[in-house]
Amino acid sequence: MLPDQSDILKVVSFRTSRSGGKGGQNVNKVSSKVELIFNIDDAYFFTDDEKVRLKEKLASRLDTEGLLHIVSQEDRSQLLNKQRTVMKLIAILKAGLEVQKVRKASKIPKAVKEKRLANKAATAQKKRVEESRILINTYFRHCEEVRRSNLTTPANHQYALRLLRASQ
Repeated sequence: MLPDQSDILKVVSFRTSRSGGKGGQNVNKVSSKVELIFNIDDAYFFTDDEKVRLKEKLASRLDTEGLLHIVSQEDRSQLLNKQRTVMKLIAILKAGLEVQKVRKASKIPKAVKEKRLANKAATAQKKRVEESRILINTYFRHCEEVRRSNLTTPANHQYALRLLRASQ
């Protein structure tokens, strides 16, 4: 369960420092950068299971002591940056506590498999028909060339038949 903002403020600590960026001369005087430090073990509002889940999911964001650091320096105001860090922490905790559903593997229906195989067979048949059409056209084109050249020798016909057989 996600805690209230007031509960979070009881267990976090803030550290402020001078922020870079816009602000003119104000940048050199005011500590507007805010770093929120949150210890998951000190959070009394989480159960032990939730703490373990948070530590697993946020492992890449935790330092060696198990502390979560969140920094904000977008605004010129320290108060606004504090509010931003708290909002960021709530969003991170919400994402960390979310339990992902286990995906159930679904079986491909038999009708879908049969339809795919039927489409494959139809495509293969089309390709076979087109290939035979091309071979026949090639054979007749060759026969036409032989007839025009008046070289009606048996060798030319045998050559055409070899062409036809080789392309099958």
